[in-house]
Amino acid sequence: MTSIGTGYDLSVSTYSPDGRVFQVEYAQKAVDNSGTAIGLRVKGGVVLAVEKIKHSRLMVPNSNKRIMTAGKHIGVASAGWTSDTRHLVKRARDEAHNYHSIYKADIPAKIIAERMGMYVQAYTLYSAVRPFGVSTILATIDKDGPQLYMIEPSGQYVGYRACAAGKGKQAAKTELEKLDLEALTVREAAKEAARIIYAAHDDTKDKLFELELSWICDESNSLHAHVPQDVLDEAIEYAERALDEDDDEMEDDEE
Repeated sequence: MTSIGTGYDLSVSTYSPDGRVFQVEYAQKAVDNSGTAIGLRVKGGVVLAVEKIKHSRLMVPNSNKRIMTAGKHIGVASAGWTSDTRHLVKRARDEAHNYHSIYKADIPAKIIAERMGMYVQAYTLYSAVRPFGVSTILATIDKDGPQLYMIEPSGQYVGYRACAAGKGKQAAKTELEKLDLEALTVREAAKEAARIIYAAHDDTKDKLFELELSWICDESNSLHAHVPQDVLDEAIEYAERALDEDDDEMEDDEE
């Protein structure tokens, strides 16, 4: 990724000779250095989970949210710069409001993903701006059922059954691929999401973290909301128990 002395990383509007846009790659690096964020689309809804790194024990619990609501039926989880996320969430709210004002209906998942992808991509075209250093995961329910999209710093948006972003994305993807998403309920998906976040967390680099968990499903009346405290507590207990069992198995193998 290095381009020191070449000048091709001075502007987002400049390609390198091998067709790379270094500023976009740097924005992706900001995402990869962030806490892990995942999304799971199951038969009954969508679950979002985020590993929120706590840089100080003095931080107030449940502050500085990394899962936000962009519309009553749209949830956004992010990996990267939280300030950039807030800007994009505001834009998503404007898009959802404008669509509802014109068509008197909730904006479909594909349209909100396309519009947000085009907006993010516009910030990779002009030298006067910089790319957004964040990957956003959009969760919603429309007439076609639960939907899950991820928008990259390049503006590329893709629909997923499950996805991950952040520093633990490779470990998270490996675990997500093992799941039978069609068979999971939203409550089971919430537990599995918590387990994957705990499994992807690197204790050697970041000791303290806080789990954020939200869903959009029948239990939430098809509205995006953070999961109830009892569901969160149950998911954390399940994740910690699974992590302890994995540690015990590793110790047995070493013996």
